[in-house]
Amino acid sequence: MNITLAQAEKAIAAAKQKSTAIDTKMNIAIVDAGANLVAFSRMDGAWLGSLDIAIKKAKTARYFDMNTGVIGELSQPGQPLFNIEHSNDGLITFPGGVPIKNASGEIIGAIGVSGSSVENDHTVAEAGANEI
Repeated sequence: MNITLAQAEKAIAAAKQKSTAIDTKMNIAIVDAGANLVAFSRMDGAWLGSLDIAIKKAKTARYFDMNTGVIGELSQPGQPLFNIEHSNDGLITFPGGVPIKNASGEIIGAIGVSGSSVENDHTVAEAGANEI
């Protein structure tokens, strides 16, 4: 099952609303269950360098079906996923990527957010993911 464009747009709207509420400007990417880009939004004034990061966070969250911050913890020196960020044409292993689930709990895609602190990125990503 894949996220629909309507669902992706709803997640982006919720993420943008949260971003505005915490006074940040974000790049927001939504991928489907196959990690293909479905929707993207760059808020006015959001960092250009965060475009690719947002997309890679979404893909990373979908590839491994977990928050990118968790993957980051597992990829530190001495941990079981050390150096995983070099796989799959580059992964992002810090917070801001969150799997998106449907009402049945099935993963249908993921959201990636970049443009502020990793804590803010994660907060905005969760707001988008929880909207579905």
